[in-house]
Amino acid sequence: MAKGTEQVRRPGRRGKRNVSKDGPDPIDAHVGSRVRLRRTLLGMSQEKLGEAIGLTFQQVQKYERGANRISASKLWQLSQVLDVPVSFFFDDIGEGGPLPIPAMPAEEASGPDPMAKRETLELVRAYYRVADPAVRKRLFELTKAVAGAVGEAPE
Repeated sequence: MAKGTEQVRRPGRRGKRNVSKDGPDPIDAHVGSRVRLRRTLLGMSQEKLGEAIGLTFQQVQKYERGANRISASKLWQLSQVLDVPVSFFFDDIGEGGPLPIPAMPAEEASGPDPMAKRETLELVRAYYRVADPAVRKRLFELTKAVAGAVGEAPE
């Protein structure tokens, strides 16, 4: 710093965040997880996504982990390539930051994230291959009804 100048710190700032020491920013991690979710649902590899937006697959990995922040222009490109509005990446974030992940039933808590399972991805892809929106909606309602019936206690 030049002589006679002072560093002005904004209130509430503790200095520069160190990802390796502090971990990724929760917002960056949330946005990255939404990128990964959409990419995976589309069946797209990190390499293909990287090619589409001019990055290496390693850079896409860092975005998805929240280790690197995504600029506004890259977020726009991602929204175009992944065919979602930019707001998709911020879904489920409350005013205070990312919402906590809801607790899973005990039998699922020890297993992997259901959204990361191949079965889930195949189910979602098959669902979207149903061309008729009315049939898709009825299938959705049927699935919810079956899940509700399974979750009810016997009388």
